[in-house]
Amino acid sequence: MDCPEGELSILLVDDREMAALNREYLQREGTTNVIAFPMQEGEFPDITPNLLGDVVICVDTAQREAKEGGIAFGERFDQLLVHGILHLFGYDHVNEPEQARRMEDKSEELLEHVRRMPSARSHADAD
Repeated sequence: MDCPEGELSILLVDDREMAALNREYLQREGTTNVIAFPMQEGEFPDITPNLLGDVVICVDTAQREAKEGGIAFGERFDQLLVHGILHLFGYDHVNEPEQARRMEDKSEELLEHVRRMPSARSHADAD
């Protein structure tokens, strides 16, 4: 992503916590798999230029989706993390449908990098 000094935080939550965040910040009911909170948007993006933002992943939902999709939990976790990171970089598949394909292509590109990492293979195979 051409951002070697970029920082982000990752928060792992359960369905209850995610539903509360989803309601409070997105005015949506129920849980979801991932929410990203970009820090480079808004009124003061230059205050912390290296801080990309926060990615919140719902472990309960990720586990259900992995099981339903017939994939390892680690693989689904990686997919959600990459998805959240792309949102931090401004990718928007919800409000900008023409960007959805671009986001999907970039996601696959990044996931391929993750899969080639030696430690990622054992992580993605773990359930």
